[in-house]
Amino acid sequence: MRIPYYPGCTVKTTAKNLEESALASAAALGIELEELERWNCCGVVACLAGDNLMEQLAPIRNLIRVQEQGADRVVTMCSLCYGTLKAANALFRRDEEKREKINQFMYEEPDYEGGVEVLHLLEVLRDEIGFDTIAARVGEGLAGLRIAPYYGCLLLRPRELGLDDPEDPHILEDLMESVGADVIVDPYRTECCGSYQTVSNIDLVAERTRRIVGSAVRRGADIIVTSCPVCHFNLDRRQRDVLRIDREFSGLPVLYFTQVLAFALDLPESVMHFDLHEIDPRPVLESKARTAGVSE
Repeated sequence: MRIPYYPGCTVKTTAKNLEESALASAAALGIELEELERWNCCGVVACLAGDNLMEQLAPIRNLIRVQEQGADRVVTMCSLCYGTLKAANALFRRDEEKREKINQFMYEEPDYEGGVEVLHLLEVLRDEIGFDTIAARVGEGLAGLRIAPYYGCLLLRPRELGLDDPEDPHILEDLMESVGADVIVDPYRTECCGSYQTVSNIDLVAERTRRIVGSAVRRGADIIVTSCPVCHFNLDRRQRDVLRIDREFSGLPVLYFTQVLAFALDLPESVMHFDLHEIDPRPVLESKARTAGVSE
């Protein structure tokens, strides 16, 4: 199965642990993610101003690239890219006047026709591979590892664009169960991590991290799993800032769902890039989960 793939900026720089573990896991499951040619930054976050059409050009231009390849869908793995591409696509489809203006703005590009579906890799794993198939492939998998999924905002909101129920999601829980892990359902799993406040208000983000990670610790989690690079940065890197305000804070490793999947599939550790983490997950993986067969 070959599907066009939009990487976005962060996975090519600070989130290589997300991209490389995703590509390797997808390949192991029979999915070839074919990187788009001439892709550009999506704009990072969806534009909330309905009359600011200039902010829609970057994501729509990427959908034109998909269209040029003769495809009708594109996969991304970053929550931010997913939300941005999907929101722009929805606006383009529902508003004829804005659709015409967007195409007029990009007069040197072919007109976008609105025929591309934006998918998150989680949706492909659920709907096309199937969690039962993953479970059969993994076997006992990560039995004994207690994982707290964390969604953040953009996988689930707004409701009409999210990939699961924003109040009671389960796609990450279902995936983690399919690899044999014990799932911890945490009440903070859909709370905002502070997002880009991490640039200008570190203390605010540190407090959000303290609450989110601390809740998972109290419920017995060994690791937290997410899909968003900003959430990962805040929950992982900002744990050192939490210690400034709470010396008794006990942290947890934070992994991308693709790293957990790659580990369960016995893929080389080199694709998981555990060295990029503030909190090294290897000790807990080695002590709590099956490690036999994981190659170096």
